[in-house]
This record gives sequence, C-alpha cells and structure tokens, in this order.
Amino acid sequence: MLMIVRNMKKKAILLSIILFLISSISLAAKPHAVIIDVNGAITPSSKAYIVRGIEIAEEKNSNVLIIRLNTPGGLLESTREIIQSMLSSRIPIVVYVSPQGSRAGSAGVFITLAANVAAMAPGTNIGAAHPVGLDGKSDSSVMSQKITNDAAAFIRSIAEKRHRNMAWAERSVRESISSTETEALRDSVIDFVTRTVESLLNNIDGRLVETSAGIVRLETANAKIETLEMSWKDEFLKLITDPNIAYLLLMIGIFGLFFELYNPGSIFPGVVGGMGLILAGYAFQMLPVNYAGLGLIILSVILFLLEIKIISHGILTIGGVASLLMGSLLLIDSPEQYMTISMSVIITVVILTVLFFTFVIGLGIKAQYFKRSGGKEGLVGETGIAIADFSPGTTGKINLMGEIWRAISDEDIKTGQNVEVLKVESLTLFVKLK
Repeated sequence: MLMIVRNMKKKAILLSIILFLISSISLAAKPHAVIIDVNGAITPSSKAYIVRGIEIAEEKNSNVLIIRLNTPGGLLESTREIIQSMLSSRIPIVVYVSPQGSRAGSAGVFITLAANVAAMAPGTNIGAAHPVGLDGKSDSSVMSQKITNDAAAFIRSIAEKRHRNMAWAERSVRESISSTETEALRDSVIDFVTRTVESLLNNIDGRLVETSAGIVRLETANAKIETLEMSWKDEFLKLITDPNIAYLLLMIGIFGLFFELYNPGSIFPGVVGGMGLILAGYAFQMLPVNYAGLGLIILSVILFLLEIKIISHGILTIGGVASLLMGSLLLIDSPEQYMTISMSVIITVVILTVLFFTFVIGLGIKAQYFKRSGGKEGLVGETGIAIADFSPGTTGKINLMGEIWRAISDEDIKTGQNVEVLKVESLTLFVKLK
C-alpha cells in the first residue's frame, strides 16, 4: 500500500513538472509581428520592399505583417504587383496609415483596401485615387477613359474581396474624393482608428480574417514587434528614381561623356558619364518623362558646343541657356509635387552647365588649336632672315630666333629677306618668302 502511495506521488510530481514546462513554453511563444515602413511614392523599389516583407513574414511564420503607410501615390503597375502579393499572402496583412499627418493617396488607397485589416492614425486621410497618364495629366481621351474604367474595376474587386465600401472605392477613382480617418471609419473604408501600433495589435486580437491559407484568427495582443528595414538595393533604387536625382544623373552623364570625348584618355569622366546615363535611363523608365523636354536639353548642349567653335557674339549661349531651362522644366511632366524637379536644382544645374561648357570644354577645344611652343612644331610659322643668297635646289642659311639654320626654298632668296618656316625635316628648314 505504501508503495502504491509513493508511486502516485511520483506521478503527480512528474505531471506537475510537465504542466509547468508546457505553460512556460506557451508563455515564451509570444505572438510575433513584422512591421515595414513605406514612405514616399510607390515605385518598383517600394514594391520590392513590400513583397520582400511579405516573404520574410511568411518565412518567420509571423502572426501578422503591418505595413505602416504614408504615400502620395505612385505607379499603378507597381501597385498591382503589391496587391497580388498581398492577396496571395498566407500571413494576415494590416495596413496602418501612420503617423499623424500621413496620407494614403492614389496608389495608397488600393493598398489600404487590399489589407486584411485597415487602420488609420488620427489626423490622417485617404483617397484621390484617380489614375493619371504617363505624362502626368488626366484628360477625356478614350485611352484615359479606358485607364480609369480599368482602375475602377480593379478597386471595386479589391473592396468586394475585403468587404469594404465599394461605392466609396469607385468614387475615389472616378471623382478623386478623399476622407479623413473618422469619415473613412464611418463609411466602412477602414476598420480602426488608433494612435499606436501597440493599441492596434490589441484591438485586432481575436479578429477573424481570410488569407490564402484560409480563415485565420489573429493572435496579436502583446506581440513581439520586429521592424524590417529596406535593403541597400531597395534604398538605392528608391534614391535614383527621385526626379531630382534622375535629372542630376542625366546631366552628370552628359558632362562626363563630353569631357571624355574632348579629352580622350581621361577615362574616369567617361566611366562616370556612362554610368550616369545608364542609371538616368533606368530612372526615366519609372517616371513620367516628357521627351520634348529631353530633346530641348540635348539641343542646349549642341548650342553650347557651337558657341565654342562659332563666333555668335553670345547668341548661341543665350539660346542654350533658354533651351536647357525650358527642357529642365518640361522634363518631368506631372501634377504631383513628389514627381517634379526642384526649381533650385534646375537653376543650379543651368549655371553649372554654362560654366562647364564655357570654361572647361571651351578651353579644352581651344587648346587643340594652340600652336606648340617647343620642338620642331614650334618652329613652323616662325619668321627668319636670310643671311646668304640661295636659289631653288640649293641650301642656304637663315637666322631664326638667334640661331643659324640650314634652309631650302622653291624661290630665289636674297640676303636680308624675311622668310617663313613651312616645315622642318631633321635640322633643315623649308621656307618661303614672307
């Protein structure tokens, strides 16, 4: 009997230990949330960042991915790829328009509506999703209507998928309406208005959402938060697709190649110029470039070069400045402030370009026409004095720069006559009367 009691006590102790270990493991396994911060225009670089964030959250088997969003809009093609990744994600995705003063404009509306949970911070707004053409303008053409209809159908399908206000979503595309966070909550555009990420995680805890893996219950209360930063590659692509940087890369490319062409063998300017033009070309594929503006910039370069070689009394320079200024203003044609080139950058570049072509390239070209002052080449064109008579076929002597030289001429030369040096062979000068 005593043995049975002892065995029961041992089993009870062992069971208590096992239960304690299980509870400890469950307490240690806190919910995990990944956060990515998307600030600025939606471009291929931000698309890559968001897609990578979704993949990493899935690899870590996180409970939720939070996209903290602040964007004026961006490229519709990049937005479509982001939406595709969001809708096919196995991990619940929350879009949080934050911090205060942020907005989800244009492309940001599509991304917000595509989230499993949409939230906004106080003092934020959402809307104005009407698409614009590659030239940055919205018009009534048939093509523009097709783009608008396509965008409207796209946003309706997203809103229907996530059970949001389809009518509001379509009006944001067709009428460019915008709403504050409280209006968006009232109109069932978003799910929550909350001040912090921590309060957001607590608010959505226990909520049922649909992912590509099926219905998932969110477990996010007191979740461990991990912020995923942009990779250096994404940061670099984001940098060069900024209109100001793309414009500077274009001008650096032009400067570098022209410097190399007029000073062959420099190498470094040519390498920098080639890289600048290639990177500018990549950036311009992502921007609403006006090719009339690009043509004017190229014309301005031609005019500056002509001014160096042709005496125009400044007319070509004035034309080059005007062409460069107008081309720079027209280069990026968009009504959005984030898609324009700063006026201060344009003025600085125009001034530097004038100085570059006037002094650097100009002096380089003129130096090519300078007569050499040393060696045999330095004697050509110089004037000497005959110190003895000589006729064609005979060798005479002339005084040149204080030295006595042998000279040959096709003309009769008399003592004291001035002669001009035509060429030099060995130590003999070929001359003619001057």
